[in-house]
Amino acid sequence: MKTNEFIHHLDEAAIVAEIVRAEAGTSGEIRVFVAPGSVDAPVQEAERQFEKLGMTKTRYRNGVLLYFAPVSRKFAIIGDLGIHEKCGPAFWEELVAAIRPVLQAGNFTGAVTHAVSEAGRLLAHHFPAVTGDRNELPNQISRGED
Repeated sequence: MKTNEFIHHLDEAAIVAEIVRAEAGTSGEIRVFVAPGSVDAPVQEAERQFEKLGMTKTRYRNGVLLYFAPVSRKFAIIGDLGIHEKCGPAFWEELVAAIRPVLQAGNFTGAVTHAVSEAGRLLAHHFPAVTGDRNELPNQISRGED
């Protein structure tokens, strides 16, 4: 699937609204990134984008990146050091397993909003909202350059 076709099928307003809702209960940050072109190693590419998007600079190192590479039909979900220390790899593996069939069914917005919601739930559990917290990263969907 072409990147633009994937993006065209996303309800960006619904996804941004879900990010805002999910982040309201946590000091954590959630970002969605859609990669252009083919990707062989989505986790490594997600880690690279995580750094490039400034996600390692959050106050509590508790950012989560949902990385989609539609041309390759691959995706990855990664968390920063703070959140990874709290939940380990099992949570991410379960979340990937939960959204894979939703993506395969073509419900791209549903898959993304479910992943955002679950990531927000985990973040709220381990990193509840704190007084004076501010939104450290943009909520819109980030797109790679072709």
